[in-house]
Amino acid sequence: MESRPLVDRVQSLGDLELAVLLSLVAQEHCLIWTEDELIDALGQELELVDIMNSELANCACTKVFGLSPVVLECSEQTTLDDFSSGILIEDDQIAPSSQRATYYGGQSSYFTNRLSGSHFGSLSRSPLRDSIADSQRIANLVIAKNLNTARPQVQIQALELIRTKRIFTRTSFQSAPQRFVLIALLTKDSMPLCNHLNDHIFISHYHGAEDEFLNLEEAGNGSSSDTNSISSVIHTPRKGVPDLDYEPLLSSMEVDELIDKRKHVRISIEAMQYLQNISVFLRLHRAVAGGVSSHASKHFSLLLKCMAPLHQLEYVTPSLVALAARKIYPHRIEVAKPETERSMQWGSDYNAVTAMLDGLTAESIVEDVLGALEVPL
Repeated sequence: MESRPLVDRVQSLGDLELAVLLSLVAQEHCLIWTEDELIDALGQELELVDIMNSELANCACTKVFGLSPVVLECSEQTTLDDFSSGILIEDDQIAPSSQRATYYGGQSSYFTNRLSGSHFGSLSRSPLRDSIADSQRIANLVIAKNLNTARPQVQIQALELIRTKRIFTRTSFQSAPQRFVLIALLTKDSMPLCNHLNDHIFISHYHGAEDEFLNLEEAGNGSSSDTNSISSVIHTPRKGVPDLDYEPLLSSMEVDELIDKRKHVRISIEAMQYLQNISVFLRLHRAVAGGVSSHASKHFSLLLKCMAPLHQLEYVTPSLVALAARKIYPHRIEVAKPETERSMQWGSDYNAVTAMLDGLTAESIVEDVLGALEVPL
């Protein structure tokens, strides 16, 4: 049977699947909020978006991108070793040892004694540890639950992973696959991520109780056994080798096609001016204490170029600019407190400022700015 056109398949995706798709096309990473009681179910829902498991082959929504996922439960007790080992999965497709760099030498090791020809660490090299390191790789989709509760050192490790696409473990050096997305899964109104990591997150999305959990329903109606299965610190990862008898809804070639189309999207002068006005008005908003960075502006224009091909467009429209602003800034904006609000420096009444800021959120500030700006024709 002939497959449906790419655009039709994209438009059939749910909101979580679209967030993953935009991250893949932008080659960036995303943040998803939910309620505290839904975070476990949402972690399973995200995992089922990309799961590679033949036992669930009959579930229509479980194989969208053909990625190998892993769920990592973070907390204050999560260590650097927990994070480094928790994002690894077993991989049967192992390259020859001469093509892999580890801390224990090998033909590709940099630490070679040029005089004697021996390798540093050769006396203490363990074949067992080497084979374990060689049989693992970083998962395509890392779902880090409650990453904001982890210690700063762990969050910095996550930042290094998304910036350099590599990570060092005790036994090896691991590079992220070409198709790699880290999803920070957080509860609403919880503490934010550390500043630099938060600024490098591409987009954010809220998935609440009123939204659907289609993948969980099709996989078994979200049974209690499914919910309890991810209560451990690190969810048991699956093999990274895809089911050869199955083709995902969106293949890697089609994602690459969208990446290529994104590079040819045009942003007119009027649309660029609208984008810059949004950034400037957000910076000058009296309820904003920070977060509207230059990195956010870079992600803003990138998201526009990623969204246009999904609508069969080669240019950016004002409606896309407004939609992108709602995904770029909510997780970045730092809402001012009464004592830090700008007008307090010139003698504003504290009670009046408190009343003005009462109930304001990052989302409402973005909507306020979008309502105040004139939309270009």
